[in-house]
Amino acid sequence: MSQTALPRRGRLLRIAAAVAVALAVAGYLVAQYETGGGGPPRCTAASADGDSYRMSPEQAVNAATISAVGTTRGMPERAVTIALATALQESGLRNLDHGDRDSLGLFQQRPSQGWGTAKQITDPVYAAGKFYDHLAKVPGYSRLPLTVAAQRVQRSGFPQAYAKHEPDAALLSAALTGRTPAAFTCSAAKGATKGDAARVRTELARDFGPGVLPTARGAVSGPVLDLPVASTAAAGATGGPQRTQRGWELAHWAVAHSSELQIEQVSYAGREWTAGDADNTWHKTDEKTAGVRLTLSK
Repeated sequence: MSQTALPRRGRLLRIAAAVAVALAVAGYLVAQYETGGGGPPRCTAASADGDSYRMSPEQAVNAATISAVGTTRGMPERAVTIALATALQESGLRNLDHGDRDSLGLFQQRPSQGWGTAKQITDPVYAAGKFYDHLAKVPGYSRLPLTVAAQRVQRSGFPQAYAKHEPDAALLSAALTGRTPAAFTCSAAKGATKGDAARVRTELARDFGPGVLPTARGAVSGPVLDLPVASTAAAGATGGPQRTQRGWELAHWAVAHSSELQIEQVSYAGREWTAGDADNTWHKTDEKTAGVRLTLSK
């Protein structure tokens, strides 16, 4: 083979590789366009003032679980904010299977320090419950600076690190507890597989307890699941603003789980969120539902 043939062959290989990469990118962009996506799915919690915090669907699911476990136990929104800020610092809202020494899970709890077994600690519902158990024993925790309250539970070597997460945690808790309506969205594309109502019910009961599930006949019809709206345990009332807040809490939980549970549409209080919508917002709708309506992928 001549000396000039080698460089020519190398150039051809590089051109072929570049074309292959360009075709792959083009295919990905077409797929994203056709499924209503604009990149990897992202979830956003927004405030009434226009501030926002973006996260992955995995982080959104974990944040929604932390919030649900807290409100179900009757903990105030401040407790949810403290828990979310702690998980943001300790794990980035990811259920880690590793950490410093034997630390594991969302809160990097340690089996050797009595937090539970490795299997228990890596269950987000259990981990959040243990965090709230310890937080509830801190006198006046809701009036303490967040770093102090979190440190009383965690005993971290870097207690001041929790402070930087307080603004994002407060924004997240306001949305996920339902205090800020229509404030949580995800850019997930429409589900490619059929949604499973039984699985949705199982996950709801894990996070909120069995009382959250509908008991009336007709509450589940095909791909549609209607959730009754009662007040949160913390609110202690049966109607009015507390009931509305509970509805938004359930609606935002469903949006956070939309990718995982193949939830295609969530409707509540004259608003509707639909997976794959280009503008990824809650739209007004004329359809009024008594509770929160979840429509699963068919």
